[in-house]
Amino acid sequence: MKKNLRNILALALGLMTTVSFAQDWNVDSRTRIDMSGDNDKMETSQRVTVGTAWGGSDWGVVLSSDVNYELNHTGEVNAEVYEAYATTNLFGFATMNVGRQALSYGSGVFVGVNDWSANRNTVDGMTFAIDNDFVDLTVGMANDNDGEGHAHDRMWLNASKSSGDWSANLLYSDVTNMSGGVSTEATAMGLDFAYSAMGGALNLDVSYNTLTMGDMEMDMMDISGTYTVNDDMSITAGRASYGENGFNDLLGLGNRGWYGTNSWMSHGNLGHLGANEENMYIGGSYNMGAFTLGATVHNVTNTEDDSYERAATEVTVGYTLGDNASLSYKMVTDDNGGSEDTNYNWLTLTIGL
Repeated sequence: MKKNLRNILALALGLMTTVSFAQDWNVDSRTRIDMSGDNDKMETSQRVTVGTAWGGSDWGVVLSSDVNYELNHTGEVNAEVYEAYATTNLFGFATMNVGRQALSYGSGVFVGVNDWSANRNTVDGMTFAIDNDFVDLTVGMANDNDGEGHAHDRMWLNASKSSGDWSANLLYSDVTNMSGGVSTEATAMGLDFAYSAMGGALNLDVSYNTLTMGDMEMDMMDISGTYTVNDDMSITAGRASYGENGFNDLLGLGNRGWYGTNSWMSHGNLGHLGANEENMYIGGSYNMGAFTLGATVHNVTNTEDDSYERAATEVTVGYTLGDNASLSYKMVTDDNGGSEDTNYNWLTLTIGL
């Protein structure tokens, strides 16, 4: 414990010194109380992020650090670098970022931050944003190697374009995963398309994603529409369907948990489904000034098994405490395809400067 505190104090002192000379800085604090089960779990976790940025007209440095603290009898403290990268203009042709970066592309199925988690997704690598008036183009590469036979080699290309009422995003990635002396190669492709109709009152979204590993092809598609009833109320309905081999995120950077894992705990959502499963969902949100209310109902079935059915409901209530603080409560019930519901409850206080 003393060693952890010493590391925290050293890190905090370094960040405070850096902030005093930085051109920009930010602080974000998230306190979450897990009251799952019969509201008797009561586990509290704290995540504080301190970020700084400084630079010139064609260069910059970004640094931020996460400190996670579990408020329990062990008092476990974990501090790590969240983002740390240098950015520069490359011959007027591209912007190059080198270091640890939090990235998000399109709908985030393959690459997303996952802000729900204490340890959010980051990539240690290089990205090149190509200057192009026609399309926003990013090329990236990353390598994660723990020195014990586990490694990820990733290369990706992301292109996005928007014009008028529509926008599109295309991600292509080549991945090599080494684990236990076995090498697995895969290619991933994600296409997201959005269209705004009826003067912006109706928004249509389509996300189609594939992952190919050898002879196995996995795919999932999510189609949804959101109708804005008025300035305070909106309704969303959609359908997410999975192919005969299911779908998993081999990159490990997506905003949904893998099939068979507890995505409610790791990502705060239903997560990816299994082979031949479909999720029909409908939800809505209502804004009452400082109060916000949102609810979504999920009904999961299987096209190859008429007896399978899974039901889940999530409700979120939020309250704005001020310009820099908000409080939210999230409640989830999920029967996981069985006869008994599993209950999750979280209370989250967020403060940002």
